[in-house]
Amino acid sequence: MTTVHPHLDPAVRHDMVFLFDVTDGNPNGDPDAGNRPRTDDETGQGLVTDVALKRKIRDTLALAAGDNPRYGIFVQAGYALNPRLEASYEATGLKLAAKVTKQEAERARAWLCDRYADIRLFGGVLSVGKTQALGQVRGPLQVGMARSIDPVFPMDHTITRVTQTKQDDIDKGETTEMGGKWTVPYGLYRAELYYSATRGSQTGVDSTDLELLYRSLEMMFDHDRSATRGRLTARGLYVFSHPNAFGAAPAHKLTERVVAARTTSDADVPTRTFGDYNVSVDEADLSAGITMTKLIS
Repeated sequence: MTTVHPHLDPAVRHDMVFLFDVTDGNPNGDPDAGNRPRTDDETGQGLVTDVALKRKIRDTLALAAGDNPRYGIFVQAGYALNPRLEASYEATGLKLAAKVTKQEAERARAWLCDRYADIRLFGGVLSVGKTQALGQVRGPLQVGMARSIDPVFPMDHTITRVTQTKQDDIDKGETTEMGGKWTVPYGLYRAELYYSATRGSQTGVDSTDLELLYRSLEMMFDHDRSATRGRLTARGLYVFSHPNAFGAAPAHKLTERVVAARTTSDADVPTRTFGDYNVSVDEADLSAGITMTKLIS
């Protein structure tokens, strides 16, 4: 009999804390603000949207899974959604123009969940185009916004380019063009993720899905490098696993046990490395049956 490690068991609830940092880069620019790094205007803390994190997870899941047909990605650049949804009708013997019963729609949704890992984990709205009967899938994995532990200080760097965009500008004697680049000197960010075993059983999540999710969180920044993003590094992944699908404690009472604190009390000293923080986890008096697994150190 194979023993499933608690953090890989899809039949129980999991609450997670994910830590990552950025050095001299822009972890998530705001297109409405000239691609300035996102921040909380009141506190100055840096923000990374859940959408940006899920995009990286999606891209890395497909790489980590190799040729496994269960790890297609539904929301993928260069691919329209309607043809993929319509393929579920063809694969399950349904007609696009015909009325679809509740059971038939469920069969088509199950086909999509089995084929696309991001629907299986994140869910999706499937009632578009000619597939209105498919409704939506509520995903078992919810990803929160990431927020930096301390305020960040975005910096705007003026850059130059040695060639022009227009020939007319060269004819006028211009030799360079000016531009800009935003970076955060350093920031340690924290995100929380929550897995519902009840919804996972409905979409078909298995242990391999959870294993590849954790691997993707650890490695996704290595497969998404660019000069603009600087150095993004996964620094910690803490998984609190419950003894059952319902759970033995509220999520916040578990995730708040993971604390990242500055090693110096002098607020005037800027943080510039992960070594400027101390991360601690309070594992005392956990509710019966709850385990904590540290997957990134």
